[in-house]
Amino acid sequence: MSKEHKRILEALLFASPEALKPQELHERMPDGADVGALLKALQADYAGRGVELMNIDGYWAFRTAEDLGEALNLEKNVHKKMSKAALETLAIVAYHQPVTRAEIENIRGVATHRGTLDALIEAGWVKPGRRRETPGRPLTWVTTTDFLDQFSLSSIMDLPGLDDLKASGLLDRRPAIDTLPAANDLFAQVEREEELAEEPDDENIMEG
Repeated sequence: MSKEHKRILEALLFASPEALKPQELHERMPDGADVGALLKALQADYAGRGVELMNIDGYWAFRTAEDLGEALNLEKNVHKKMSKAALETLAIVAYHQPVTRAEIENIRGVATHRGTLDALIEAGWVKPGRRRETPGRPLTWVTTTDFLDQFSLSSIMDLPGLDDLKASGLLDRRPAIDTLPAANDLFAQVEREEELAEEPDDENIMEG
């Protein structure tokens, strides 16, 4: 394994504003570079350090070590809040994806306003998936790599309480939302920010 190849790979990852797929890295590396082996070696080099090399659903990026998050908290004013409806919709998409708008409404027990999905798209947390091969070919919704990155998840399988959520079923009505404590815990930080954003004078909040 070439030391120079590892240095080039390290520089590419540091310089990129976004997480990169191995194929994207391979296109930038010199001929003969074993990108897969180099990523593993570089990940081992950074293990336990303040910055670690993370594999986020097949994308690679340097990220602050999770245990140092509290030490790096910053304060900023929040002028735009995420609604409760948006947070509930995000939880449903995360745990039931790919899921159609009709299925989201069936679980929540209320109609989903277009602006709710627009807010999640703008945040970069959900995106359109494939259309269902059913009458009408309804569009499905799925979470994004940015969603995984935001909540420090390597893949969607790392979501907490998945077995309990699967047991709830797609046909459950409104009470299903209240019986998914793991989903509530996952988005507790965002809900807290929403509460603080409603207080007068744009109170400062803590952002991880």
